[in-house]
Amino acid sequence: MAKNHTRYIFSMGELKRKDNSIAFKNEKGNFYIPIQDTRELYCMNEVSFNTKFLDFISRAGITLHLFNYHGNYSGSFYPKEQLVSGDLTIKQSLCFIERRLNVAKAVVRAIALNIHETLYHYFRHGKKELKEFLDWLKSDVEKFLSKELTIEQILFVEGQIWSRFYDSFKYFLPEDFIMNKRVKRPPDNPINALVSFGNTLLYTKTISSIYETHLNQTISFLHSPREGRFSLSLDISEAFKPIIVFKTIFDLVGKKRIQVAKHFDKSLNYALLNEEGKKIFIDAFETRINETFMHKKLKRKTSFKNCIKLDGYKLIKYIVENKEFKPFNLKDKI
Repeated sequence: MAKNHTRYIFSMGELKRKDNSIAFKNEKGNFYIPIQDTRELYCMNEVSFNTKFLDFISRAGITLHLFNYHGNYSGSFYPKEQLVSGDLTIKQSLCFIERRLNVAKAVVRAIALNIHETLYHYFRHGKKELKEFLDWLKSDVEKFLSKELTIEQILFVEGQIWSRFYDSFKYFLPEDFIMNKRVKRPPDNPINALVSFGNTLLYTKTISSIYETHLNQTISFLHSPREGRFSLSLDISEAFKPIIVFKTIFDLVGKKRIQVAKHFDKSLNYALLNEEGKKIFIDAFETRINETFMHKKLKRKTSFKNCIKLDGYKLIKYIVENKEFKPFNLKDKI
């Protein structure tokens, strides 16, 4: 049976093994989670467990993602790596030394292309103020990336892309969700809260996807490998942020399914989603990332979640065979 399901736990409680199932106990009683088709387990609140439980889910191939009471990401536990390749790790390291800039440019180029495709929808529906930014994304960014650049210059271009993208929100989002500046830890307003929460969910999904390849999670190309995180997952997730995270945000806000007064914690200055807000966001996020479509190049149906893993395989092809690395482009979707 394919292990496709993601399970979310929102309340405080205890996780443990019960026979061949996962048992979750809280003040309402015991709830059982089957392991056969479970791929990931998200704890969105304070949950206790022991090493016996971790050993159980490790042998079942389940990844555990942990968040604290305020919804901030704490870390991930994933099973002992079975798809380890010393040969690929050596080649990945050499690729970082010799061809890092090529991969970094490819990631930034993909960010620009997918932001362009995401915003073009609003331009077509009357938001003509976006034209200058769209033109800049399509021409100036590519001209700059075609030059010989240092990693610092590439990161500067990336920063400019995201900064101008956030600035464009004022043309199509309600005033409550306008971003004055990007603040991450902790977010200081509703839009920052949505972006941080969505980016974290995508990052953890990418961790799970990269785990299924032979890639080393710690050897990255755009982000510094010295950041103390699974920095390759940060790289791979970048191209998908506009089309998964921000598309989810724009849809929820535009359709008023997420509202400042209803779905954010007032005591924390509306800077964090409350439990109802998290559930609404997660439901929409899961729907988006699991959306299936006909892939123009693959000539078969696939999902955005599967495309994340496919980008990992593309990177392996580049590392081993020097086949050009092109992260997922929304234009590949028919």
